[in-house]
Amino acid sequence: MADIPLGCYTIKSHGAQIARLHMYDWIILVLLAVIDGLLNIIEPFHRFVGKDMMTDLRYPLQGNTVPFWAVPVIGIVLPCAIFGGIYFKKKNFYDLHHGILGILYSVLITAVITDAIKDGVGRPRPDFFWRCFPDGKDLYDNVTTGVLCHGEKSVIKEGHKSFPSGHASWSFAGLGFLTWYLTGKIAVFDRKGHIAKLCIIVLPLLTAALVAVSRVDDYWHHWQDVFAGAIIGLTVASFCYLQFFPYPFDADGLWPYAYNTLQLAEAGIAANSFSVRPTEEM
Repeated sequence: MADIPLGCYTIKSHGAQIARLHMYDWIILVLLAVIDGLLNIIEPFHRFVGKDMMTDLRYPLQGNTVPFWAVPVIGIVLPCAIFGGIYFKKKNFYDLHHGILGILYSVLITAVITDAIKDGVGRPRPDFFWRCFPDGKDLYDNVTTGVLCHGEKSVIKEGHKSFPSGHASWSFAGLGFLTWYLTGKIAVFDRKGHIAKLCIIVLPLLTAALVAVSRVDDYWHHWQDVFAGAIIGLTVASFCYLQFFPYPFDADGLWPYAYNTLQLAEAGIAANSFSVRPTEEM
């Protein structure tokens, strides 16, 4: 790679090398996706729902303001497009690779945690009455007063997955990671007083918050569900970002750890090559 300029790491020059180095990370990522798929297939715990509980579970059954397919677009595709734009400008494949790998881990770890808790808790959604009794004719056990649902099985199954909110956790996992990323890239904490930079990094969090709020507005979740989902997503996003990148307020906070280490190594080699001179014969 002698013809590659110092500090230039493209897909062509370093793509295969970085992919081999992180092969096991990508394999584990695929396994996480499989695990999350299985968690969505299995039946969640059916928490007891009695007649006297239905007062808080009679909200109307309606569609999604933010459809399911839009969440990965907002939380994954949009941030990756930003990563790609920075790559084409700076030609730093370490940054592109670690950004994409980091955000995918952030979202998938969050998804596994969220869906595992959903299945284990089995909290009914605010619209559970209409999922259980779509015709409005409620029926209860004479002894336990528990509901005797006659709605569609898949709709009832989804009705037991209120806590925590997947929309909220996915959105905050992806856009929370993007917030960390942008904070480092535009040097928000450079102590120069450019407070306008805060407006840029607030936008992803505001978008995630609006997605979360829409779940309460649509009566698919209780407020505690979206609050817990947001905490899970932000926490996982923070751990995943800091696995690859320094803190944004660090002097080397612009690029990933791997890139900074390689830069130091190459700079040291370059310095040594200039300092060493062949000895002349007397």
